[in-house]
Amino acid sequence: MKFSVIIPAYNEEQYLPRLLDSIEVARSNYSGGPDAIEVIVADNDSTDRTAEVAAARGARVVTVKKRRIAAARNGGGHAARGEIVCFIDADSALHPQTFNAIDQAMKTDRYVWGVTGFVLERKSFALMLSYFLCIPLVLLTGLDSGLSFCRREDFEAVGGYDESRLYAEDVKFPLALRRLGRSRGQRLTRLPKVKALGCTRKFDQFGDWHYFGMLGHVLKSLVTGNWNDEQLAERYWYNSGR
Repeated sequence: MKFSVIIPAYNEEQYLPRLLDSIEVARSNYSGGPDAIEVIVADNDSTDRTAEVAAARGARVVTVKKRRIAAARNGGGHAARGEIVCFIDADSALHPQTFNAIDQAMKTDRYVWGVTGFVLERKSFALMLSYFLCIPLVLLTGLDSGLSFCRREDFEAVGGYDESRLYAEDVKFPLALRRLGRSRGQRLTRLPKVKALGCTRKFDQFGDWHYFGMLGHVLKSLVTGNWNDEQLAERYWYNSGR
């Protein structure tokens, strides 16, 4: 098994089919053959038909009872059999050449972690301004959204995602991998030619300008080191529009 695609999911029956369809297209395009890629849906104790939808489309369902995004990611990661583990949000969609691009990048052994980046599924002035405000941070740190990937052995080496965090676990994880990679002369990479499709449902729910308000929460967390604002997490990540 070359790739394991891990999808953390809580009540995602509406969006999951689009992602699974895009994975099937990318699997069919992979030069190593579709059988080299497994799909794992880490069902984070959903109350809808998420698990049923995933199983009906051939995904392996791993049930994770602990209601924490990091726990769902880890549940899927620890169940993976692939050499390379990939993590993608359930409301996204993959570029058709995703697996070929990752394969070419990782076989060089120059990178410890990578990400595809994303394009938004719709556009507005506020959305594009929010998007472009993130570019300097992406260029400075190498961190981005979309589909992320690393070797399974490295995922295990750093202990996976930090389950003590209610959010921003996907920021701490690649930083841990970057420290691991430095000891081996490896770095982070981005694959902008195979950007994933990014869902705008949080903008649909909270408004196209809401991201600027979220920056205040991010700065507060950076200053205090507290990534466990339960009220914010519940409203924005854990039960947002579900």
